[in-house]
Amino acid sequence: MLNVAIIGLGWWGRTIAGLLEGNAKLRVVRVADVDTTAGAAFAASKGLTFSPSLDHVLADTQVQGVVLCTPHTQHGEQIVAVAQAGRHVFCEKPLCLSRAEVLRAIEAVNQHRVALAVGHERRFEPPIVEALRLVGSGELGVPMQVEGNFSQNKFLALDASNWRLSPKEAPAGPMTATGIHMLDLSIAVFGEAERVLASVKQLGSSLSNGDTLAALVSFKHGGHALLSAILATPFDGRFAVYCSQGWVEVRDKAHPEAPEGWTLTVSRARVDGGRASRTDYPAASGVRANLEAFADAALRRASYPVPQAEMVANISALEAIFKSARSGAIEAVEG
Repeated sequence: MLNVAIIGLGWWGRTIAGLLEGNAKLRVVRVADVDTTAGAAFAASKGLTFSPSLDHVLADTQVQGVVLCTPHTQHGEQIVAVAQAGRHVFCEKPLCLSRAEVLRAIEAVNQHRVALAVGHERRFEPPIVEALRLVGSGELGVPMQVEGNFSQNKFLALDASNWRLSPKEAPAGPMTATGIHMLDLSIAVFGEAERVLASVKQLGSSLSNGDTLAALVSFKHGGHALLSAILATPFDGRFAVYCSQGWVEVRDKAHPEAPEGWTLTVSRARVDGGRASRTDYPAASGVRANLEAFADAALRRASYPVPQAEMVANISALEAIFKSARSGAIEAVEG
């Protein structure tokens, strides 16, 4: 059992707290938030100990790991602080906002020999696991192109002052909210990105930071990803990989916050002439599975499934997307 503290009690921090109630691998022993009134009330409602700051949490010796659900710009410094205190770190996405930050964060966790995990729960959804297995096995031939979409309208209910909508915390509009998940899955297929072209527009809402993103990502070892993320339309989620001998697609039936299952479609050129076969998957929590994988890594039961090199590749490409959205030009990915 891994004793953890949740830092940040907004929408997602509270969601994670609920998911971990009664979990066999992780126990929430403390929560923290800068809003001491609302945070303390939430803690009391759950029978948890409340802290007003990360430093206060790290002074508690029973806390073995920290789950960061804080604004994006704080992640880099907080990961370093948690690692230096000898605690394991689970950080919500994006891990950082720049390549320099993520390199420093990973150096700290490795120096202090603590586990690092990131909130890319899409990798832990059963049909995504199967899709990546099919592609990685070579059964579908050479992967050539990814198409990914993760759109939702949950942010329309947020107050305009919410940090999730600010240019500082969320450059390139929908990218840090949902697009980064599709970028992460693309990197799982192709590895490091080489260059990007991205465009963000405000088309269907009052979200001044932009509600519609399109990005083309090219990879060092070949392949492209066409990524879409929209914050002003009802939920839709799709991840597809096209290969030289077939293709695979995963479609969500509902938002990952409350999953209702998925449809996995596979086409194999050498089977039935490429006729597609479909399999329905029941609902499962990728968020919970990711957190449990973090606990297993922290307790040395298993390696964390997302390699650090891919964490770095993701943030390196993300930073280039930020630059391209500002410049309107093709931007090289550092690294």
